[in-house]
Amino acid sequence: MTLADAPAEVQLAVDLIELLELNDVDPAVALAALAIVRTDCERKLTRPDQPGQ
Repeated sequence: MTLADAPAEVQLAVDLIELLELNDVDPAVALAALAIVRTDCERKLTRPDQPGQ
């Protein structure tokens, strides 16, 4: 399987890992930021009717 054939979430994960590594982001900072992103995405899943959210 190539990356192009991988599921969208795997492709996005690889892109995010590359972005973090290229910018030399501290892993602790990355995890803290990802926790914020996760909370935001979960909120959007529970309230998809909110425009601009």
